[in-house]
Amino acid sequence: MDLSIIIVNWNSSELLSRCLESLYCADVGGEFEVIVVDNASYDGCDEMLQTKFSAVEFIQSQENLGFARANNLGASKAHGKVLLFLNPDTEIVGTALRTMMGVLETRPDAGIVGCRLLNEDRTLQTTCVLAYPRILNELVDSEALRRAFPNLSLWGTAALMEREPKTVPVECVSGACLMIRREAFDRVGEFTPHYFMYVEDRDLCYKVRKAGYKTYFTNTAEVIHYGGSSSESRAESHFSTVMRQQSLLIFMRERHGILHAAFYRLATFGAAAVRLFLLGAGRILAIGSHAAPARSSIKKWRRVLRWSVGLEPWAGQH
Repeated sequence: MDLSIIIVNWNSSELLSRCLESLYCADVGGEFEVIVVDNASYDGCDEMLQTKFSAVEFIQSQENLGFARANNLGASKAHGKVLLFLNPDTEIVGTALRTMMGVLETRPDAGIVGCRLLNEDRTLQTTCVLAYPRILNELVDSEALRRAFPNLSLWGTAALMEREPKTVPVECVSGACLMIRREAFDRVGEFTPHYFMYVEDRDLCYKVRKAGYKTYFTNTAEVIHYGGSSSESRAESHFSTVMRQQSLLIFMRERHGILHAAFYRLATFGAAAVRLFLLGAGRILAIGSHAAPARSSIKKWRRVLRWSVGLEPWAGQH
């Protein structure tokens, strides 16, 4: 088997169907298998797969394992020399997978390869290439800043600015479409299971680099990524916002030590407090359509502030 494609589903049955349709219409460039793990959402994806994609191997998890552990479960059933971890809210464009496979075949030092991720309107997602989590780049992280200063080493996104067809080494690529050699995946101990959601892809890239491989980004392969659909139902409670902070804390602790992690939590408290002050002042002056976004941002940063002082203890239980 050349390629094993692993997809973790959580309340994304309709998107999963579209993803698989694009996948089976794509030019993969070799023999492949598809493994779908349902993360205890029981959204009917098993019936959909039986009806429309009977060749797909389906695994029903009895509990929500989170992204990392669910992907590890899928990988344990895979037979391919190469693994592709793919989000259900994606669609393959043309020869993207063949191109990504070619990067691994022609570069012996390549452990991981990622591609251009596009929004539904075909604009580029700046998060398809990332830097390793660091205290500074996480505290000032902003889509607006990344677009305004894309070549800043702080973001690690300079590769996105290449106009010519290129494949270049980067620090991290997005887990929405991440291809890895099976030997590299096994050598680094799979996805670190401590991450429930977020940062597990950057952690994997970090471990692969430590093992002597490189992570590559190719701008000649494209995948549409609708993004965020699996988290929509929890958006009001800002579940994903808190879990992202928790995952970043885990990375800081696992890769840099307890003191580094403690400083990250302290710095996050300061950043959240400053943002809340500025948002509060801005809301006083806001009128019309600006008021609702301000309220949403205030709720978000209030949750981050609460997490930073240990008032969201449930996050550590995932």
